[in-house]
Amino acid sequence: MRIGLSDSTHIADKIAVDLSRSPYIKFTKGIDSTSEKCRELVYLNLKREHDLENRVDEIIEENEDEIEYHLADEKELFKMIKKKLAIEEGLLLNYEERFSDLSHTIARELLSNNLIELPVKETLVKNIVFDAIEEYLNQRLNIEDSVIEKIRNYKKKIFPGTDEYHIIFQKLYEDELRAKGMK
Repeated sequence: MRIGLSDSTHIADKIAVDLSRSPYIKFTKGIDSTSEKCRELVYLNLKREHDLENRVDEIIEENEDEIEYHLADEKELFKMIKKKLAIEEGLLLNYEERFSDLSHTIARELLSNNLIELPVKETLVKNIVFDAIEEYLNQRLNIEDSVIEKIRNYKKKIFPGTDEYHIIFQKLYEDELRAKGMK
């Protein structure tokens, strides 16, 4: 599942709402300030991956002739190059590790910028943030599964990987996101 930069707003708002539900956390500058800081941190994290993917696309495009000559699988090349560049840049690609790290960063930033007060350990904030991100991503996966099932039930057979499939998938996916208030 590809997480878009626009998801940073929804993820940040979910984090702020989930933090507001904790009886141990007090917002010192309001929920909007907390949400804004979360949005900034989530956006920067997602942008790093998007920038990395753009660099991978550029590398593949620059070597397109050689790739075609060797009949190389572009998807596999993309994954391999992305993994290599991610290691060089210290970007975690495993979502669980990545969002755990991001959760720690958000917790530290919220506390160090005095956006929240917490009479218990920082780990509580980290766990709430991580759970909020994970719940949001699970909702997105459920939507993807629902869209795939709808396409399977079409009278006309639509094959994955085709332009038609991609267009229909995107339309249904966007409709589902809007229906669930996630876009």
